Order: sequence, then structure tokens, then C-alpha cells
Amino acid sequence: MSEAVVSTRVRLARNLSDYPFPIRLSDDKAKEIADKVDEALRDCGVRFHRIDLSTVSDTIRVALLERHLISPDFVRGDKGRAVFLSDDNTVSIMVNEEDHIRLQVLRDGFEPDEAYEIADRLDNALSRKLNYAFHEKLGYLTQCPTNLGTGMRASVMLHLPALDITGAVHRIGANLSKLGLTIRGLYGESTKPVGAFFQLSNQVTLGISEKAAIANLKNITAQLIAQEMKAREQLLGKIEVRDKIARALGVLKTALVMDHGEAMSLLSLVRLGVASKQLSTLSTDSIDRLIVEIQPASVMTKFGEEMTPQERDIKRAEMIRERFE
Repeated sequence: MSEAVVSTRVRLARNLSDYPFPIRLSDDKAKEIADKVDEALRDCGVRFHRIDLSTVSDTIRVALLERHLISPDFVRGDKGRAVFLSDDNTVSIMVNEEDHIRLQVLRDGFEPDEAYEIADRLDNALSRKLNYAFHEKLGYLTQCPTNLGTGMRASVMLHLPALDITGAVHRIGANLSKLGLTIRGLYGESTKPVGAFFQLSNQVTLGISEKAAIANLKNITAQLIAQEMKAREQLLGKIEVRDKIARALGVLKTALVMDHGEAMSLLSLVRLGVASKQLSTLSTDSIDRLIVEIQPASVMTKFGEEMTPQERDIKRAEMIRERFE
């Protein structure tokens, strides 16, 4: 299953009962909430460091997004917004995004139960210090009605190159809503898939328990992966596909300039080759880490924020060559 599953995320949306939702929140009240969360986290058993969004550049914000530590919506504003990151970056807590608190836990591979257990433990620790907005029938109250109830979104990042190449992933996606799930692009809602990476997540949060939602996600994920493996077996029987994978590795090892889109497409093919044992180069885990490191803002954060697109593409190619040596 690890061949197709890159990572797992569990996110909880919470609001404080003493404050209006973020859309009606003043700057002073937004900062007040961030300070309250800061204080509450000091006794949760995990060490966090705080980043106030108003104090960092746009490049750093986007780099945080590329690492899935914050959301696309969170990047676009800074009114009282802060993110709290655990030392190992497996837990991030966005304050004053669409809701007052968006607590998310990230895990490598397919670990929804483990991710939920950590999120639930931290949520309980925060609830002892903060007054959550909760309704007996509706559950946790959220700014968007689609998150009412558990306020939980559990998702898995999937690499589905075979289903993407055959076009089957789009047909499957159209039917997932009937099962209470949705499939989206690399960075979630309103984003397009890149390099055949997709996010599968639950849609239903009202009238269902967290454990039932995770069980449904696990079941559908297993079915999707079974279809992907069957499609891979058929695809890899074709010399044209195996040749394309081998050529992708050759380009990655030798190219002097590489834009983001091309890099993602080529790395996706090489990841498929490694997972299917056609190639004996980097592990899939190493490729997954490289994919994060070569994102545009991440490259600029490492080598200097004042870079032209060509300078960035040259550095990206250099990073990839060095990794495949």
C-alpha cells in the first residue's frame, strides 16, 4: 500500500464560543485568539514554535504551503493569523483561517488511525483550556456548514500514475461523492493534480463519527489502490511505458534546466518505476522528500528569495542531479 500512499492527514476545525467567526473578527480579537491558543499549547505535552504570518515574506508562506503545513486560503491573508508548528513539523495548528483553529496531523504513509489518535489527544488538551463552540445536535460549530459535526477531514495523498494515464481516475472521482468522499489536487480544494498526486478525503462530517469516517476512508483507499495496482500491471507490460520511465530517469540525471511541471511529471514516472521494481535508484520515500524540496518557493527559500524563474529552474535541476548521483 505504501507504493501508492504518500502521506496521511487528519484535520480538526474548532471555534471558540466567546468570539465571532473569523470572517467577522477584528484584528485585535484575532490576535487575542492566537495568544490564547499559544498559552493553551504550553501544557499539551508537545513543543510548538509560533509563526505570525504578518512577519514572514510571501515566499516563506508559499514554502509552508508546499510542505502542506498551511492551506492555500491561509496564505492569502494575515489578519491575526498565526501557525504553530511542532518541532518535527508533523503537527501544525493554523489560527484564524476559515475557523479559529485548524489542527492538523501529518504522517508519512497510510496511518489514519495513528494521525487521528494524535489529533484527538491534542484537541482534548486544548479543550481543557479553551471554550469550544459546540451544539448538542449539530456538534462542533464551524464557519462553513459543510464542516459541522465532527469538524474532521481525514485525507490520504495518493500517487495514481496508472489511473491518471488511463483516465480512469477522473471517472472514479465522479462517483466518490456518493460514497461520502472527494478527490482533489496536490494542495486540496480547488487545486489541480500535479504529477498524478491526488488527495482523497471525507466530505461528510455531520451525522457520522470520526472513527466511522476514517473507516470509510480506509475502505475506499484500499479499493482505489487495488485498481491502481491492476492498471499498473497492464501499463508496465507495454514497452512504450517502460521506455518512458527509463528516459525520465535519464533526463533527471542530466538536465541543466528543469521547470516545476516537467520535474513533477518526470519524478512521477520514476516513482512508478521504483515502486514496480523496474528501476533501482532512490526509494519512493526519497523521491517524495525531493518532490517537496523542489517546489518553487522551497527552492527560493533555500537559495535566496530574489531569484528569476530561470535561476530557480537551474537550481532545481542541480538539486535533482545531485540527488540521483
